This record gives sequence, structure tokens and C-alpha cells, in this order.
Amino acid sequence: MGNRPLSALQQGYLCCRSCHKLIPKAGQVMRCPRCRRKVYPRVPYSLAQSWALLLSGFFLYIPANVLPIMTLYKGGTIRTDTIMSGIINLMHIGMTPIAIIVFIASILVPLLKMLALAMILLAVQCKRQCNVCLRTKMYRVVEFVGRWSMLDIFVISILVGIVKFGRVASVDVEPAAWLFACVVILTMLAAMRFDSRLIWDEINEYE
Repeated sequence: MGNRPLSALQQGYLCCRSCHKLIPKAGQVMRCPRCRRKVYPRVPYSLAQSWALLLSGFFLYIPANVLPIMTLYKGGTIRTDTIMSGIINLMHIGMTPIAIIVFIASILVPLLKMLALAMILLAVQCKRQCNVCLRTKMYRVVEFVGRWSMLDIFVISILVGIVKFGRVASVDVEPAAWLFACVVILTMLAAMRFDSRLIWDEINEYE
């Protein structure tokens, strides 16, 4: 191991993922004396659970973008839109900035987030030792942007609430909205279930 410093686990300590308290290891399953959460050397089945949640999100991502997300009833006409057709319509009526925001938040960000998390999981599973700092930064970004991936759902909710009070038009939420919400929740859970300390295990520099 040379001059490389020992990790906390190698020195007999565990770190609570909830409050980050460092405690002496006294068994396989312990509870943090500060927050009473269970403390493990590594979260059990973290990699398998993250893969299962992420792949489920991938499978739902396609129908979430292909199926209708909302239906507008106005003046005797019915208009059904997918996420992409809604973005195109926003551009046609001169709301290009909003269309760009919806495209980034609804299509680009979820896809990039899933691909980034898949790269991290694959690198850990293949025990690759290179670019661990980059993978750690990617994981932090994935965690951070996860909460902002529901923008179009929020817009639809507000639009439904506003229009329902009117008498001229009405808006109904279609299946894609619920599928997209499931995609966001599944990817958020996949990131939460992943134990980021696994990234550093192969080079023995985790704490």
C-alpha cells in the first residue's frame, strides 16, 4: 500500500450516511449513537438496487415521451400533445425560451442523468480505478439535478388548476405525465440507493 493513508474502514471506523458521524466498528449491523440510523460498512445490495431502479426508469422513459402528456379542450376542439409536440407548439407561438427550458428539463436532463448514473454504476461494477474524482463529481451533479426534473409536471399541474376555474377550456392529464413522474422518482431513488463510497473502494481512498 506504500505511503497511501489507510481508510476509516481499514482503521475500524464506520461513517453514518445520515449525520456523517464517525463511529468505531463493533459488528456488521450497528446504529449511529447520534441519529439512531443503521450504519453499514457499505449499503447492502446498493449496486443491484440502483441498477434495478435505473433500468426501470430507462424502460418508462420511452413511453413517457411517446404517449400524450395532456389534452386541451377549447372551443369545441380537442388537442392532445406529447412532451415534444408541446415544445414545438410553444416555439410556433413565439415562446421559444420556455420551450427550450421545457426541453432541457423534460427530455435532456433526465436522459443525461440516467446515462451518467449508468456510467458510474458500470464503472463500479467493472472495478475501474481511473477517473474516480470525475465519477464522484458526476454523482453529486446527478443527485443535485434530480429534484429539478419535474418542471413540466409542475407546469401541467398549474395549468390544470388555472384552467379548471375557467368555463371556456379544460385540461386533462394523460398517462405520459404519470409515467414521466415515475421516471424521475425511479432515477432519484436509484441515485439515493447507490453508496458513493463504492466509487473509491478499488483504490482504498474512501473514508
